Amino acid sequence: MAQNYGLGRGLASLIPQNKSNNKQTISQPREDFNYFGAKPVGAGVETRHTSSLQVQNGVQEIEVIRIVPNPHQPRLRFDAEKLQELSDSIKEHGVIQPLVVTKNGNQYEIIAGERRFQASKLAGLKTVPVIVRDATEQQKLELAIIENVQRHDLNAIEEAKSYLKLADEFDLSQEEVAKKMGKSRSAVANKLRLLHLPIEIQKALIEGKITEGHAKAILAIENPEKQRALFEMILKNSLTVRQTEDKTKEISVKTHTRQVSIDPETKRIEDILAGALGTKVKLAKAGEGGKIMIDYYSKEELNNILSKVHA
Repeated sequence: MAQNYGLGRGLASLIPQNKSNNKQTISQPREDFNYFGAKPVGAGVETRHTSSLQVQNGVQEIEVIRIVPNPHQPRLRFDAEKLQELSDSIKEHGVIQPLVVTKNGNQYEIIAGERRFQASKLAGLKTVPVIVRDATEQQKLELAIIENVQRHDLNAIEEAKSYLKLADEFDLSQEEVAKKMGKSRSAVANKLRLLHLPIEIQKALIEGKITEGHAKAILAIENPEKQRALFEMILKNSLTVRQTEDKTKEISVKTHTRQVSIDPETKRIEDILAGALGTKVKLAKAGEGGKIMIDYYSKEELNNILSKVHA
């Protein structure tokens, strides 16, 4: 099913368009217009170092040394080989699509185009084409996430952390985050759940040792130690996602069988608390006392539980 990424009020709103009947965007350069003011590096002409801004149809040439990364950039890993390939392409053809930046004092912060910027530096360019736009801190984060998600540049953990950062720093609900990202609430919630995996499993997902399908199957098991055991089994036996799901069912059935002997009174209290709080609740008795464990998977869910407790 095709995903609706909701770009209409995101990156697209930052790209100026020709208002004539023959509309064109910067991502579709005109053959009769030189956006960059000079031949690209590698095309027989060395890029000139200039302190002035070359402005043509909203595109400016800005010195690389005056550009800094987006402080909210969610992407932390760049494939070195692919970055070198892009750098080689830039040496040959120049930067085809301008970066989108916002001015901050004497510097320019990247809103979109971090990878192109890094590759341009690697290629030895002195200046790069940019479009300068105003953006709030929240917009910088939103647009950086949108660009990376649309290009499938973020791994699942980076994407989850970026949603969490957007929600926490700007006090947004999962529903609001989902709307801004053009995704369903369940899709955002499922991504956030990945952050509840043990750190070593998150690292394996980032490094591509397991897939997001494997990770979701592991999340079906609640006990962290059992999660780790299944994770080791996946690596040792090269289990597919389907095989992992089958193993998850086996573990769940065994766990359920052992829990048949749970004290009926304990189960009754757990059910009452779960119904009142809207989440899973576990009682662990210890003599006359014990512990009450309440599950939650996001800041929003925690706030909902707190509001019910204080009601």
